[in-house]
Amino acid sequence: MEGVNMERKRRIKVALAAYMYEIKDAPIMTDAEYDALSYSINPEEETGNSLLDKFFREEFQPCTGQWIYNHPDLSGIMNIEARYFR
Repeated sequence: MEGVNMERKRRIKVALAAYMYEIKDAPIMTDAEYDALSYSINPEEETGNSLLDKFFREEFQPCTGQWIYNHPDLSGIMNIEARYFR
């Protein structure tokens, strides 16, 4: 379960970073930090959330943040942003 929890955390963090950069125009990390984080994502790892697991397997691209526009739980990412950055 440790791996799953870490993968979930990485996916949430990379989604938040992509959202802040692409949509809010307010980066929360450097490009180098984003690249390191995004390339650490394992899209093949099952986390127990079948919708997001499928999204990360099929839509996620570590070389860009454009995938955030198709994120199936964008409202959840917006909720995190509102709680921690406003």
